[in-house]
Amino acid sequence: MPPEDPALLAGRRVLRLEAAELKAAAERIGPEFTRAVEILAKAKGRVIVSGMGKSGLIARKIAATLTSTGTPASYLHPVDSLHGDLGMVGQDDVAIVLSKSGESQDLFGLLGSLQRMNVPVIALTGGRDSLLAKQAAVVIDGGVSEEACPHDLAPTASTTVALGIGDALAVALLERKGFRREDFAALHPGGSLGIKLTLRVRDVMLNGDGSLPPSATMRDAVVTLAHHRGMASIVEQGRLVGVITAGDLTRQAERNPDFLTRRVDQVMTRTPKTAGPDELAAAAVGIMEQHGIMALPVVTSEGQVVGVVHLHDLLRAGAV
Repeated sequence: MPPEDPALLAGRRVLRLEAAELKAAAERIGPEFTRAVEILAKAKGRVIVSGMGKSGLIARKIAATLTSTGTPASYLHPVDSLHGDLGMVGQDDVAIVLSKSGESQDLFGLLGSLQRMNVPVIALTGGRDSLLAKQAAVVIDGGVSEEACPHDLAPTASTTVALGIGDALAVALLERKGFRREDFAALHPGGSLGIKLTLRVRDVMLNGDGSLPPSATMRDAVVTLAHHRGMASIVEQGRLVGVITAGDLTRQAERNPDFLTRRVDQVMTRTPKTAGPDELAAAAVGIMEQHGIMALPVVTSEGQVVGVVHLHDLLRAGAV
């Protein structure tokens, strides 16, 4: 066997090392994490996230994740804060400051300003005895035993851990606030994500019940199937009792020469899958995929059939 590619070996080593550091961080966080979430949840203003260099890049992502999950946040460059950008900080705000060592000189001016404004600081750092830690209301340990860089210099594992802890804060906070799928959709109206989270069955369905009584014949069903693109609802006393599809019609034609005289209740599927008009369109797609069907009758909570929704219409609308 030829020796493995050195690049592949290095890639696996990095991923395994960073995964191990993330696992260690998960086991290490404790009451200080809960305290940080409490401070963030109670803040009346926005979250200011800051850091220098690679920590600054991670800070930008944390700010973006917080904002997209219902907690307004902004990134503040620590140096630019001393040249006018501090004006974005209010006394009702809270700050998350990232630094691997906690001793970056570029942070000191910002930290002093935050103290004067009585803005609480959540420190995410590997330097638990650092100047940053000493000025913070809460310190979350973001330290690592080693970087993935073979020289233990380039921030790699440490930035991965910081990113993971930032995500953990954002998710814990959205759960604390009761942030829902609908709230997420409201903040992501564009693109496929917004469509999947907002598109309802009623937006896509073919209106009209397309119904037949159980006593109708398959001859009667032919017209209804044509008008409703291959599905007819069988309704008795105002409630759905079954469905007939174009596939049922084809199978009956193959088996019975006199199939047009058969009653639909002799052919129908008696326990059909259905969708509600207010259900997410993506949920309807999931039902169709799970059961291998192409259409669903749309039924209200009172049991009234109001339409039919077809898989190809859902796909065309971008529900998946």
